[in-house]
Amino acid sequence: MSDSSGGGGGGVGRGNVVPVSQLTDQELLLEKLEVFRIQGRDKKGRTILRIVGKFFPGRELGGARGEEALKGYLEKRVFPRLGERPFVVVYVHTRVQRWDNFPGVAALRSVYEAVPAAVRAALQAVYFLHPGLQARLFFATFGRFLFSAGLYGKLKYVSRLEFLWEHMRKREVEIPEFVHDHDEELERRPLMDYGLESDHHRIYDAPVMDSAASMYSLRCIS
Repeated sequence: MSDSSGGGGGGVGRGNVVPVSQLTDQELLLEKLEVFRIQGRDKKGRTILRIVGKFFPGRELGGARGEEALKGYLEKRVFPRLGERPFVVVYVHTRVQRWDNFPGVAALRSVYEAVPAAVRAALQAVYFLHPGLQARLFFATFGRFLFSAGLYGKLKYVSRLEFLWEHMRKREVEIPEFVHDHDEELERRPLMDYGLESDHHRIYDAPVMDSAASMYSLRCIS
């Protein structure tokens, strides 16, 4: 995972970060794909942790193996860099497909429970970019049960990049080109936001069930 200050954002402290050479093969895959990347500061001076859902190798890291790889990577390469300083998450949900990029509801819950208390306390906001109607419905129904009320209250849906830039400096966080392309497509076809017009890049079939909660999440990540 690269550390990028993005102009005048300043560096991110390394703490006790585990060297790349000591990562498992699964953790090394997450590192190479840059699923998680710490980049610069938002407009309030808080560290930005960017997560790109489409980069997550769901096929390679499914089930318990993926869950352990996620936990291990965060503990070794992300949490030490974040420390106890205030930070925000920019989660890019653009063009996530269930069986390609989604680790599963049970895995997300397990990973969340493994986050150190100091890191949870330092998290100020989660900006959920391009959530889609089904993701909104899922979190509105089950979000409070899957995650703490504190985290749920920090979730902020961002339907367009222009609204993300109200909180971030453009030069501080790198947004992949496909996200810009999708944003333009949403502008041309606004009904996609409400699930009334399909996006040919997404698949709406049911995912593999991995927990009781995911029984409801048939389309939660579309």
